[in-house]
Amino acid sequence: MDSKTQVADKPHAVCIPFPIQSHMKAMLKLSKLLLHEGFHITFVNTEFNHQRFMKSRGPNSLDGLPNFRFKTIPDGLPPSDFNATQDIPSLCESIMNNYFLAPFSDLLVKLNNATSDNPPVTCIVSDAGMVFTITAAQELKIPIVLFFTLSACTVMGIQQIPSLKDKGIIPLKDESYLTNGYLDTIIDWIPGMRDVRLRDLPSHVRTIDPNDIFFRFVIYGAERAPSASGIIVHTFDELEQEVLHGLSTMFPHVYAICPLEQLLNHLSNDHLESIGYGLWKEETECLNWLNSKAPNSVIYVSFGSVAVMTPSQLVEIGWGLVNSKHPFLWIIRPDLVEGGPTILSPEFQEEIKERGLITSWCPQEEVLNHPSIGGFLTHSGWNSTIESVCAGVPMLCLPFFADQQTNCKYTCNEWAIGTEIDFDVKREEVEKMVRELLEGDKGKKMKKKAMEWKKLAEEATGPLGSSSINLKNLVTLTISLRDVQEQFSREKVQMQSDISSLSEKQTLFDAMLKEWELRSGSLEKEIRQSKAEKVELKVGLVNGPGRAGPTRFYLAHGSNGLGLTGC
Repeated sequence: MDSKTQVADKPHAVCIPFPIQSHMKAMLKLSKLLLHEGFHITFVNTEFNHQRFMKSRGPNSLDGLPNFRFKTIPDGLPPSDFNATQDIPSLCESIMNNYFLAPFSDLLVKLNNATSDNPPVTCIVSDAGMVFTITAAQELKIPIVLFFTLSACTVMGIQQIPSLKDKGIIPLKDESYLTNGYLDTIIDWIPGMRDVRLRDLPSHVRTIDPNDIFFRFVIYGAERAPSASGIIVHTFDELEQEVLHGLSTMFPHVYAICPLEQLLNHLSNDHLESIGYGLWKEETECLNWLNSKAPNSVIYVSFGSVAVMTPSQLVEIGWGLVNSKHPFLWIIRPDLVEGGPTILSPEFQEEIKERGLITSWCPQEEVLNHPSIGGFLTHSGWNSTIESVCAGVPMLCLPFFADQQTNCKYTCNEWAIGTEIDFDVKREEVEKMVRELLEGDKGKKMKKKAMEWKKLAEEATGPLGSSSINLKNLVTLTISLRDVQEQFSREKVQMQSDISSLSEKQTLFDAMLKEWELRSGSLEKEIRQSKAEKVELKVGLVNGPGRAGPTRFYLAHGSNGLGLTGC
């Protein structure tokens, strides 16, 4: 088999994440797993994030490997601050208005061009938020699998939002519904989700505006998602079994694949490590600082890559940490606080000299798996939540928006590894909860439960674990979809050839029929003209001399042609 044939036979996945840090990180890990399974990978960044990647990791960070290529498409948005996440509502508007669609479709066409040096595209693996990819896949007849970088309970909650709207439960009638107890309404008909209140569902249900961009965006995505060939959910079977079963009744194929990092750790491919991710430069000095701390003594604090808090919340959290008397590692992004840069008072900075370390970004999974970490004060974003679950670290949850309320509910009530902090955060509450987590009986129980979940996560990524099997099944699906598509294409070509051949035969038949009709008409005329019988022509009465009655003439055919005779 020559090299060109080998390239053509290689499965090719085009992977496109939603353009924010947590989604990109998860998609890149999944892409590495598919690369190890024998796929050629095209990873599609926005032009903006491509520049951010190079800024944070260096100009050669996106060189990739022979079978791992980075491509870019525009996002239709004006230039943004490289040190901040792009405006999420604007990204959603751009996606819904299909600014991404034409550039993405053009890229797929180029990748499938016969002169391209990559294999034909086998499938699209798209973040579920990049809804336009479904349209591109349908138009170009390419199978598509959606990757939900979310918990299964959040995916289920999102899929119920159109029904909640149809039932008149949302949007809320007015702002009073946010505080009058309406959000405590039990929604008891969602598959696999028990005792769920309206407030426990993704925060999009709390709007009073039917034209709210997030409300419209999730409905648009929820209605289109079932048309995909299958979905991947960033969880593992044992953690969300009932909800995953419910999702399996709504989608053709559901694959729970997680924890991605542990699946990657089982691979012996050093080249994969060269493909990094991160829109902020990671400060690794914090790991040395953690080395100096006692086991289970440090509270790690991070609110992800998107959440923004008020200056008051920042101050209350900060003093709560200081007053707990426990060491803490706190990630404060440049854009964490509303209205401008984060400013901490000199008094506060003096207080934390011995116990606290503040940095702008860190290698979170390494931090969570460090033996000195005893707890995680988190915004309950899913990447942070699942990384904490897999590290065996209990949580203090301060959810802000989107999926975070749902994740918080399951972390605290279903998995018993977290405690929720009131959004109107007070330093006394933070101090009390940090102490309870790191010193109290409840904290010890949560730690014990967290370690049980960690063990189950490790088992899920073993050779016979659920996530490992689901990954293999995903690969089988995508390759079978390619084979079906190729078979369909061959049959289509054959059918077109048959139709063309049939059309040619029909044309030939029509021509022969016309010629036969012409000949038939001519022959019939000749037959009529060549009849040997005499044709009587009655031309009237002629009274000749001595005779009465009609004179008869006959047309006769003789050797000299036609002649007229009379009698």
